[in-house]
Amino acid sequence: MSARVLVIEDNQANLELMAYLLRACSFEVLSAVDGEAGLGLAQLQKPDVVICDIQLPKLNGYEVARRLKSEADTRSIPLIAVTAFAMEGDKQRALAAGFDGYIGKPIELEEFVRELERLAPHTRPVRAGTRMATAGVQEQPDFAQGVRIVAVDDTPANLEFLVSLFAPLGYEVATFPDVASALASARAFPPDLIISDVHMPLQSGFDFLVEVRGDPLLGSVPFLLVSATLWLDSAGKQAVDLGADLLLVRPVDPEALLKKVQAVLSGRVAADRASSF
Repeated sequence: MSARVLVIEDNQANLELMAYLLRACSFEVLSAVDGEAGLGLAQLQKPDVVICDIQLPKLNGYEVARRLKSEADTRSIPLIAVTAFAMEGDKQRALAAGFDGYIGKPIELEEFVRELERLAPHTRPVRAGTRMATAGVQEQPDFAQGVRIVAVDDTPANLEFLVSLFAPLGYEVATFPDVASALASARAFPPDLIISDVHMPLQSGFDFLVEVRGDPLLGSVPFLLVSATLWLDSAGKQAVDLGADLLLVRPVDPEALLKKVQAVLSGRVAADRASSF
């Protein structure tokens, strides 16, 4: 029977990513999106490990840890704190609150697995070297090394999700909070793929796509548009007419995203490398 890990995280992208990584390591995953629900689930299910964000609605991570460690039947469950606000002293504060381990965002696969092995060695997770193949995603081919992805989104958690998903596989991920800075970087260092949110202030993902397709240097770069709302017929047709290669709806399934990106990039990168000989 697989070991069970409870993930308490209110950001859907981070929750999906951690659940994906855990399933890739053969864990059974439980989840909650606020501290109150997470506490209740931990008390009821008694998971083997609890991974808990610090900034949570209803009850923050410190209070969840305090309550779990104060009860006889849950105090022995290993608790791992996860936070994007990695400042000096945060780790010490988390440990003082009752957490047994600490992981910063964006999540780094090797560190993630290492903490699980340290705190719950009996769970024997699959080594990170499997590159998440156990989750149904093929091993990323050699071309992933050095492939550059430009990602633009005005929500930091969405960028953290992309870095945590692609960087461990060898991709170089450059992140930007707005279209202007992403476009400047892409023109200076042309990427192999662009991933852009649609709804952003000042300039939208559609605006970015138009700029890219009109640029002689960037015109053929694969472009993936992501939206938190459903692609209506008109919006989807507009995206395709403007030259988008892929359209995804958030929350994004990590496995599906990896497969789609691999399919888009495999032909392009292979062709580029063949032309260099």
